[in-house]
Amino acid sequence: MIFADRVEAGRQLAQELERFRGPDVVVLGLPRGGVPVARQIADALGAPLDVVVVRKLGAPSHQELAMGAIGEGGVRVVSRDIVRSVGATDQEVAQVEEAERAELERRARQFRGERVRADVNGKTAIVVDDGIATGATARAACQVVRALGAAHIVLATPVAPPGLEHRLADVADEFVCLDQPRHFAAVGQFYANFDQTTDAEVIAALAR
Repeated sequence: MIFADRVEAGRQLAQELERFRGPDVVVLGLPRGGVPVARQIADALGAPLDVVVVRKLGAPSHQELAMGAIGEGGVRVVSRDIVRSVGATDQEVAQVEEAERAELERRARQFRGERVRADVNGKTAIVVDDGIATGATARAACQVVRALGAAHIVLATPVAPPGLEHRLADVADEFVCLDQPRHFAAVGQFYANFDQTTDAEVIAALAR
């Protein structure tokens, strides 16, 4: 399945999410590419749209390996098993967290401005990205949203590799995906137009 762009992908995904329509639903896009997709879903469901800004805490010796994640509101999720496996000290973890916290707060201010963060406490949160490859960022986002009090988390994406839902079953209550092709190399291969989403586009989508 090839999507023309993120807008078309979002409209198709919204059809699969119609059953979640209701007053206690919040749609959360992962910046940046997930926001245009999430915008279509929020419009279709008549739900508020916000971003879920997360930062992975990369291991000092291997930045791609996430020791945990942080989110807004002081949310902090750390895997002590991974920290031990990479031999990271408490001081090293704190240093990584301090740097990532500053970047997280900068991005949140940039995207949301003066608007108050959407309240997900006790609600159904639909976490949206334009595609999921490894699932590391999606996992972090779901963990953060859960820590913020979401009662039910739906992870939604147009495309992902087969079997991903099983790897994320511990953080997402439901997984909605339009296509899980066997030959998955990168998210961009399933879009005719996969131009990078700009910060300005994210801000405009949230301001609508």
